[in-house]
Amino acid sequence: MNTTPPQPRTADDERTLLVKVFGKDRPGITTGLFATLAGFDVDVIDIEQVVTRGRITLCALVTPPAGGAPGAEGALRATVHRWAEGLKLQAEIISGTGDNRPRAEGRSHVTVLGHPLTASAVSALTARVTESGGNIDRVFRLAKYPVTAVELAVSGVATEKLRAALAVEAAAQRMDVAVVSAGLERRAKRLVVMDVDSTLIQDEVIELFAAHAGCEAEVAEVTAAAMRGELDFAESLRARVKLLAGLDAGVVEKVRTEVRLTPGARTLIRTLQRLGYQVGIVSGGFTQVTDYLVELLGLDFAAANTLEVENGRFTGRVTGEIVDRAGKARWLTRFAEQAKVPLEQTVAIGDGANDLDMLNAAGLGVAFNAKPVVREAADTAVNVPFLDTVLYLLGITRDEVEAADELHGTAEE
Repeated sequence: MNTTPPQPRTADDERTLLVKVFGKDRPGITTGLFATLAGFDVDVIDIEQVVTRGRITLCALVTPPAGGAPGAEGALRATVHRWAEGLKLQAEIISGTGDNRPRAEGRSHVTVLGHPLTASAVSALTARVTESGGNIDRVFRLAKYPVTAVELAVSGVATEKLRAALAVEAAAQRMDVAVVSAGLERRAKRLVVMDVDSTLIQDEVIELFAAHAGCEAEVAEVTAAAMRGELDFAESLRARVKLLAGLDAGVVEKVRTEVRLTPGARTLIRTLQRLGYQVGIVSGGFTQVTDYLVELLGLDFAAANTLEVENGRFTGRVTGEIVDRAGKARWLTRFAEQAKVPLEQTVAIGDGANDLDMLNAAGLGVAFNAKPVVREAADTAVNVPFLDTVLYLLGITRDEVEAADELHGTAEE
């Protein structure tokens, strides 16, 4: 028995035909084209199809008619044109040799988020790709709302070099650009760990407690300095918690009702869970709130500080291991070990300086509406107020999210 795999009928120097059809989209066009080509015994080498605003562009790269009978190619051309005219489509058939050139080394996925995405921004960004030595091999849309998200497949330039060049342009154009290496690793992410305050939720939990204690302004000032990296987090945490001394611990139930999830948070988490991801949170805030979020969202892992309570009142101290900048990275590692997921297959999301170690330790670190020091240090940054845009960085489209919601009967967020 011959086990040698079949060889392609074309080589780089052999003739091929590029058949291009475009016009108003309707069901059956793709079937009709290939049924027409089937009458000439051609091999299909490549197919590309895109539909934009109801207009289809369908390209098929095929071998010439088998056997090379005189007039066979002319008959193929005439038949394709007649078929297209019958459907009020336009057809073009271009002779050439070989297939597409192999993609160059250095391959990346570039995700572009715009709110809106302007033509001038796209022009500037793609010019940077070219200037960096890269080639755009493919472009397709991931989402049209709540932001416009498109993905570019780029080759010919190292990911780190491309990321550095596009980060500059993204800042100038005020759009978000994420650059990640192509390959199986991108699809292998299986654990997502995110910060809580100003990431998973819109609030700073300690400020919610402080509002009930009458010291909100003092706490907010210390919090802002800590998030900018101006103060040691553990020291600032103790200073802020001390201001809560004497507050009735029954206020926890009120604070839980005041917590506001970030838009897109539920969509992000339920989509990840449907894909088999494990999801965790790690917070410089307090278990009195994170325990509630775990139950509300069905999370797999959580770590946070705990406010000490004596005689029904907060003592102004925290108990146990403090979850600070280094602590968040340690908890990411622990969660990964418990989930049996290598660190390179993890995603971390955060906004403050105390998230930096965690973002750097993860396979992909995402700065979400972050402080400048964090945006500059993270793998990628998202500056739109929708947490589910992180899905686009993983190559998940809005259509896929909505299809899953419809299948499971999930209401819009």
